[in-house]
Amino acid sequence: SRNQPARPAAPATPTLVTQPPDEAVMGAREAARAAASLEELKAILDGFEGCALKRTASRLVFADGNPAAKVMFVGEAPGRDEDQQGLPFVGRSGKLLDLMLASIGLDRTSAYIANVIPWRPPGNRTPTPQETAVCLPFIARQIELADPDILVCLGGPSAQALLGTTEGITRLRGRFMDYDTGTRTIRAIATFHPAYLLRTPLGKRFAWRDMLAVEALLAGKGGG
Repeated sequence: SRNQPARPAAPATPTLVTQPPDEAVMGAREAARAAASLEELKAILDGFEGCALKRTASRLVFADGNPAAKVMFVGEAPGRDEDQQGLPFVGRSGKLLDLMLASIGLDRTSAYIANVIPWRPPGNRTPTPQETAVCLPFIARQIELADPDILVCLGGPSAQALLGTTEGITRLRGRFMDYDTGTRTIRAIATFHPAYLLRTPLGKRFAWRDMLAVEALLAGKGGG
């Protein structure tokens, strides 16, 4: 009726509209596919706006080590030290990873190191499933372009994201699986994340076994 107050006007559409989740993932897939080299992929990630983590992180943490190496290690996400330096695994976890590499004769000149998520989540919180889904096409393309012979997933979240499993790391670790890069199938193995080993030293003997399995495969033995 005439006496009813007029309805308030609809709020104006904000100028910065967050992409719907499925659109962000599709955009990530298209952007990742466009990269013909690791340098191009890094540049594309630098300009990608489909993941909110980019706006809270200090910088992109793309990779460290030798992209021509036969073995690639992938963790979950950068922490504070990594965010400050722009390199993966440079804090306490990084020092332990260096020791793990050294135990089988590797270092950062003979291994390639990255994370599923290239931006630090605020306060080191766990990445959301949506954040992981948006970043997954980029790390998949990074693995494809680096083309290692062996992929080592550091920790449960990395293994679950890359190997498409819901199994926990305790059950997953230590056995080789196939990972399809899109252009070839490579051998993949999961082991405990160095941050977990710092908290749970008892896990080190299992991680040591996993590293020996990687060493045997690199030498042309094992991998069954």
